[in-house]
Amino acid sequence: MLKKLLTAALCLGVVGVGADVDAAKIPVDASAASSSKIVAEKLPLVTEWDKVFPKSDKVNHRKVTFVNRYGITLAADLYEPKKYTGKLAAIAVAGPFGAVKEQSSGLYAQQMAERGFLTIAFDPSFTGESGGQPRFVSSPDINTEDFSAAIDFLTTLPNVDANRIGIIGICGWGGLALNAAAIDTRIKATVATTMYDMSRVIANGYFDYDKTPEQIAAERQTNRENLNRQRTEDYRNGVYARVGGVPDDVSNMPQFVKDYYAYYKTKRGYHKRSLNSNAGWNTTSALSFVNMPLLCYISEIKNPVLIVHGENAHSRYFSETAFENMTGKKRSGLDTVAGNKELLIIPDANHVDLYDNLDAIPFDKIEKFFADNLR
Repeated sequence: MLKKLLTAALCLGVVGVGADVDAAKIPVDASAASSSKIVAEKLPLVTEWDKVFPKSDKVNHRKVTFVNRYGITLAADLYEPKKYTGKLAAIAVAGPFGAVKEQSSGLYAQQMAERGFLTIAFDPSFTGESGGQPRFVSSPDINTEDFSAAIDFLTTLPNVDANRIGIIGICGWGGLALNAAAIDTRIKATVATTMYDMSRVIANGYFDYDKTPEQIAAERQTNRENLNRQRTEDYRNGVYARVGGVPDDVSNMPQFVKDYYAYYKTKRGYHKRSLNSNAGWNTTSALSFVNMPLLCYISEIKNPVLIVHGENAHSRYFSETAFENMTGKKRSGLDTVAGNKELLIIPDANHVDLYDNLDAIPFDKIEKFFADNLR
């Protein structure tokens, strides 16, 4: 009877090797074991400096790759202080959503390396220099996994203290950073800056707090119908349609779209591999975010979190809602603390200011947060 129960549990994935099971007594399928190996893809990585920010003379830089749990090889830029002793605390950085590591995340990573941390800025699965087919796909699950894969990689570096690893997520990757922190206990401290909750905005549209439940339901149904119609068209055409990046003509657009244009479409932030600077995601990428909400379990995050947002950002409500759901405490003033969780509002800053404006991004505060919590 016990043997039957154990067999059933193994089939259902309830019991894993390392629980109360003697691994030596479990038959191994050699071919299955071989197909479960972690194998990195050889990626064609750019060798020249092609970032939108200048290279620092205070840090060492090199390209690295690592593999996520879905077998996708990710490309990253690794930054480390030129002078250090002992093992370093490390930080993985990603975002904004639809950007590449040569943009904002690389700037954050280089800045934090100047301040004594080993950092990596990585391209998410299916984008930039990272692997994965088809291209230009996003996923709430796989992109959360990308953060954990970065932690896997950092724990193997000989000059990193595996017990002192944190993450930074920018814009849509701020929400994904919180999602990763809710599942990955190896993440000892998390910063989410100018964050979006991508599942919320894709599912409900912008500013859903001003909509009735009936409006949201009707919009969601229309969205589902349009996206599934697009699936049919894509399969018939044999190619995935792209949603388009930041538009070239923003004259009649809201101010926040003009702010995006000022970053992604100008010399300030344009990059040839950036989805937002060019043709955008595959249109049907939105389907999984509509149906699979992020941030359901952020109230279970035990380790410290710092959420940073601009006072004048159109997206500020994402951070305020996330902080409230994480702590049960509403924001009061520009800086709200609840236990080891903090929401910091930057006066006069808009959403894109926290991409690259060194006068607005509170790097001193972020440095102190990680120094205090990655000890």
